[in-house]
Amino acid sequence: MRRLPLIPMLILAVFIATGIFAPLIAPHDPERGSLRERNLPPAWEEGGTTKFLLGTDHLGRDMLSRVIFGARISLVVAAVTLVVGMGIGVASGLAAGWYGGWIDEILMRVVDIKLAIPTILLALVLVLALGQSFMIIVAVLAIAVWPRFARNVRGEVLQLKTMDFVALAKVAGASTPRILFIHIFPGVINTLIVLATLEIGIVILLESTLSFLGAGVPPPTPAWGSMVSDGRDRLAVAWWISTMPGLAIMLTVLSMNLFGDWLRDRLDPRLRQLG
Repeated sequence: MRRLPLIPMLILAVFIATGIFAPLIAPHDPERGSLRERNLPPAWEEGGTTKFLLGTDHLGRDMLSRVIFGARISLVVAAVTLVVGMGIGVASGLAAGWYGGWIDEILMRVVDIKLAIPTILLALVLVLALGQSFMIIVAVLAIAVWPRFARNVRGEVLQLKTMDFVALAKVAGASTPRILFIHIFPGVINTLIVLATLEIGIVILLESTLSFLGAGVPPPTPAWGSMVSDGRDRLAVAWWISTMPGLAIMLTVLSMNLFGDWLRDRLDPRLRQLG
């Protein structure tokens, strides 16, 4: 596993491919069902059919198609959230670490305040106040993840700005933006890659939790969290409604965390020497 996490990488490749090619892979429309075919078990159980390999939900919708399209929702939400959250966090971390003083104090106190507020509670309040939509969910999740990027980037900048190459750039007359983005920013890219990889799992869990609580992507759009919620009262008679999307969440997040740990070991020279 330290050499190459083949199983997590394979699971992530399937997850990404499924999200991208969902319309081509899904055997049925994930939002349409038939009440005559509701609560059908998976194909390998008695009463199941190969028409619905993972069974159907309480509205007769194909579980396999909904899990496939749920991967697309999780992938899009995670990607957009990381782009927005990373952009805010990197800009804040660079400014705090480079300028220091009152700018650093204000930005880091904002980070401390955000980290002190329970993420789920803040997300629920914002979603209930602003309404449910894709952009609102992305904004809420970006607010949840940017402080970690800001704090880590700030720590890296505090170290890098004391290096000789930064002093030489100042002597050569390089402007502050040039120093930040040409000389310092490349030094934090490895940290950003590892942190982004680990944060994807957190974002997927947060989105799934919000959907489970009814504050995520609005129905009838298939989302893994809302699918788990749909089956929580039917576990005794239709266990597959909650189990299938729950397994998808677990495998995706676990694989992403294992891949992130491996990537951290590969990109961090200190850990690489210890290995």
